[in-house]
Amino acid sequence: MRTKKRNIFIVLILFSMIFNLETKAQSPIKIACIGDSVTAGYLLANPSAESYPSQLQVLLGNQYEVKNFGHSGATLLKKGSTPYFKTEKCDQAIAYRPDIAIIHLGLNDTDPRNWPNYREDFDADYSWLIDTLKKQNPKVKIYICKMTPIFNEHPRFKSGTRDWFWKIQEHIQGIAKANSVGLIDLHEKLYNRPDLFPDALHPIKQGATILAKTVYSNIMQDFGGLRLSPVFSDNMVLQRNQPIVIYGTANGGDKIEITFNNKKELAITNEYGKWKAVFPAMKSGGTHQIAISSKEKNILLRNILIGDVWFCSGQSNMAFPLQKSENGMAEVKKAINNTNLRLFNFEAIAETDEKAWDSITLEKTNRLEFFSGKWKISDSISAAAFSAIAYYFGQNITHQENIPIGLIQVAVGGSPIESWIDRYTFEHDDKVVDVLTNWRKSDFIMPWVRSRADENLKNAKNPKQRHPYGPSYNYEAGVTHFTDFAIKGIIWYQGESNAHNIELYEHLMPVLVGNWRKAWGTSLPFYYVQLSGTDRPTWPSFRDAQTKIQKNIANSGMAVSMDYGDATNVHPIQKKQVGDRLALLALKYTYGKNITANGPSAIKATQKGDQIIISFSNARQLATANKKELIGFELVTEKGIRIESKATIIKDAVSINIPKGEKIKAVLYAWKPYTTANLVNEANLPCSTFQLDLDR
Repeated sequence: MRTKKRNIFIVLILFSMIFNLETKAQSPIKIACIGDSVTAGYLLANPSAESYPSQLQVLLGNQYEVKNFGHSGATLLKKGSTPYFKTEKCDQAIAYRPDIAIIHLGLNDTDPRNWPNYREDFDADYSWLIDTLKKQNPKVKIYICKMTPIFNEHPRFKSGTRDWFWKIQEHIQGIAKANSVGLIDLHEKLYNRPDLFPDALHPIKQGATILAKTVYSNIMQDFGGLRLSPVFSDNMVLQRNQPIVIYGTANGGDKIEITFNNKKELAITNEYGKWKAVFPAMKSGGTHQIAISSKEKNILLRNILIGDVWFCSGQSNMAFPLQKSENGMAEVKKAINNTNLRLFNFEAIAETDEKAWDSITLEKTNRLEFFSGKWKISDSISAAAFSAIAYYFGQNITHQENIPIGLIQVAVGGSPIESWIDRYTFEHDDKVVDVLTNWRKSDFIMPWVRSRADENLKNAKNPKQRHPYGPSYNYEAGVTHFTDFAIKGIIWYQGESNAHNIELYEHLMPVLVGNWRKAWGTSLPFYYVQLSGTDRPTWPSFRDAQTKIQKNIANSGMAVSMDYGDATNVHPIQKKQVGDRLALLALKYTYGKNITANGPSAIKATQKGDQIIISFSNARQLATANKKELIGFELVTEKGIRIESKATIIKDAVSINIPKGEKIKAVLYAWKPYTTANLVNEANLPCSTFQLDLDR
């Protein structure tokens, strides 16, 4: 009887042990989301369902238990205004003994009550929280997070938050390394989504969704499998004489095999789902294939050439298609003959014309899905809709240099220069940071630009709806896709939508060039087109400013276009001439050809007796374009009166007689919105609009 009872007891113990083992095996993995109001779900209609921890729970499923330990207003600093370590949420998070902890703190530490006073404690206080979680569960997997954005509309942005925010971001990266914990970037995918932050600090539900997906991807190392950057496709051109970098994303830890030019490279995806392979630089030529494979997917890119790649950007005169240009249809028929020319048209999903966009277009625009495209061989179909100026530029270079040329077009009609500069640059430029705030009501932006955007956005319900005329939009939706891709240089045609504020453009143009060169990591040649002639009052001054701007930008040049203007149309159709002039600049200054690429440039104006003598550089023998009388010169008296004046060419100078009794202070040339001024040099290249004070 005693033996029987003992056997029953043993069976019960074994059953209990098995039950406990099964229960333990079925226990969900515990995740603690530690943070401030962004974690808590402040401003969300239903935080219990919409906060990022709640949405993360749905993504992870029943094998995980996600708890929200966010406390609104919390600081990481122990001496801060609302120290997280003193809150009940902190005690609960530590007592929870999580298997995984996600910490997102620091936003409130940017407050002037906090960071300026206690910044030296930040690293130690963060390490204390990490160590405390480890003491409760030595096996805990900890991730700390780069902070979500604080946008420029925040009331204390310029007074300190802007600068302190980025200092804290740097500290967070260092803390992750020093404490051997994971780092999740919650900033990158939201920094270009101000439309999701109604108060410039707290994301709405869609923003919380992005946070949840970002955390999920980092925990599960699921980044959607093997993908290439949009710039990679069949028929592409890779930049010669530079290391060839092939890159993309895949799931964390995946091994990616890349085969190119009879060489094989193995890349392992990092913890953020990114990979790249670097192959040796090559000379021009082709044709090549690239094979990319992971354990789940194979990609084969065909018909690839090695040559020079040029990035072609701006507004409508850059976007103006070949088929609509002068003699364009005849050129379209010949386009098939040049297989060494490859075209990548990153086309917009909607025109910025006088129409209200539908809800689908509005949502795609907010998601930065405004452009799409792939590489194509130049033929009668692909060339027809491609930029006429870029096409003629590329055709000229490939013929002169006998190399493959790839052209990437990212251009939006009507877009101001502000839309092409990245957000960080704007935020840290005190002259223009305020352009980011309610730009559709801002005097910084041309009234026509704002009214056209208002027309497109009539159906928008989000007060922060994005638009390709908005500051930074075209950079974020377009340019950023190409900055990791090696190129030879940039051509640019833009300014029509900024001609209302010349001084602002004089500031922004060098800013844009510096921004792009920094993004590509090299001092790329930058060639741009001067505005043409048309009946708009500020254009003479603007053209003069464009001439002067090139003196402040190294490795740059300007193609004059005013002699191919149209009095009534801002879109002149003579695009070949302008494209050829851009090509001359590139051939001389980038490719080293011994050619004349610039028209006459006025150096000084000197009074000698009753004459004004204007001397020029870039001219051995001045002439007129139409072989007729020289026109376009005016004298300006000390009283500011303009006198149209007859001028005479004397080899490389121009002479103007001073009217009797007048005192002259300056000389103007081509100083009309639409001008027929005709001064050229021996290469038949035109002199640009200028204003020149007398050299006394």
